[in-house]
Amino acid sequence: MNILPLFLRRRIEHRPNLFKIVDNIGWLFFDRLLRMGVGLFVGVWLARYLGPEQFGLFSFATAFVGLFGTLSMLGLQNIVVRDLVVDPERANETMGTAAALQLVGGVTAFGLAVTVIHFLRPDDALVRLIVVILGVAMIFKVTAFTNYWFEAKVQSKYTVWVTNTVFIIMVIIKIALILQQSPLISFVWVMLAETAVIAIAMLFVFVWRGPGLRGVRVSLHRAIGLLRDSWPLILSGIAIAIYMKIDQVMLGQMVGDEAVGVYSVAVRISEVWYFIPMAIVASVFPAILEAKKQSEEHYYRRLQQLYDLMVGLSVAVAIPLTFLSDRVVVLLFGGVYQQAGTVLAIHVWASVFVFLGVASGKWFLIENRQILTLQRTALGAIFNVVLNLMLIPKYGVVGAAWATVGSYAISGMFYDMIQSETHFMFKMKLKSFNVFRIIR
Repeated sequence: MNILPLFLRRRIEHRPNLFKIVDNIGWLFFDRLLRMGVGLFVGVWLARYLGPEQFGLFSFATAFVGLFGTLSMLGLQNIVVRDLVVDPERANETMGTAAALQLVGGVTAFGLAVTVIHFLRPDDALVRLIVVILGVAMIFKVTAFTNYWFEAKVQSKYTVWVTNTVFIIMVIIKIALILQQSPLISFVWVMLAETAVIAIAMLFVFVWRGPGLRGVRVSLHRAIGLLRDSWPLILSGIAIAIYMKIDQVMLGQMVGDEAVGVYSVAVRISEVWYFIPMAIVASVFPAILEAKKQSEEHYYRRLQQLYDLMVGLSVAVAIPLTFLSDRVVVLLFGGVYQQAGTVLAIHVWASVFVFLGVASGKWFLIENRQILTLQRTALGAIFNVVLNLMLIPKYGVVGAAWATVGSYAISGMFYDMIQSETHFMFKMKLKSFNVFRIIR
């Protein structure tokens, strides 16, 4: 099945590489649009059903586990995809070793999450149970190498088939649970089931449409090589998790679970658009690698075009939501979450820097400058914690939103200004804000 419309297929089918990229982007957009539409519908229903306090408790636990989720992935995704493209002859060794490493990472992350929540919320048995259940899901990331292989081959449609089929089934189950007025813990079990079923199903698809598991093997030498490249990404991934999730955790500890519920409503609407840069960048990454092989000029021209696109798309999302935030929140979630409108109007501008950060992240990977990725994300995480400590006690959920925008701006753009090796990239990003240049 081809997801591209007929008129577009006819225009680019004579350019096979471009056709493959656009088709892959189409599948990724279909995946996220389906999840955005159906997921938002069910998420709204669930938030209304649970109310701000229970929904806030659920969001707090989810954000808390998210802080450790990056550790389970060990920063391997982009490294493995890169190596599968550049060195396909060692694909089986790369994938097998990545799986073994992520199993160790998943078990470690699970143990840390369960231990920390015990000390953080010693009297909250429900939160501790939710963290244990969601923590098990991190162990199932052991099969993520199958996704990496399909991404490297620009064949994300197979991943989309699996994830969306399981997603729809789980959505139906969630709706049934809401209608039956089931307790919060039931929805947590469904989240674990979704992760487990997808992991198992992807293995079957990998055998069916991929190279299969027969040749996959683990190598200590390869593990050392992967970790040597990925360790800065592990630390930067932890930093990213901190400045993406710590606001909800700190709100829960400093203000209360109800504040987390209000804040999470705004964040869900704001972050639902983050699939756009991820889908585009994942699909054009192999083409950018090829551009670098041709010439530096061609390579940087492609990067500038990518930055231009990221700024245009993010601003196109941010402007309407700024003016319609109150109406959107009340329409979707009801008057009980009305305060989230102000949070959304602020938080949505973080998307500009998220889009740029995702795009520029590929430069660090291609140039093997993961240490710079670590530096910029660590700086963003530090600023987010400091800003939250300063702003949450005085401004509550609104302060957390401003802290997020500020830390994202530092990480996604202004770090490039103060780092000599990336100062040229700061200028490229500034160019992307020049509307007249882009139109011309």
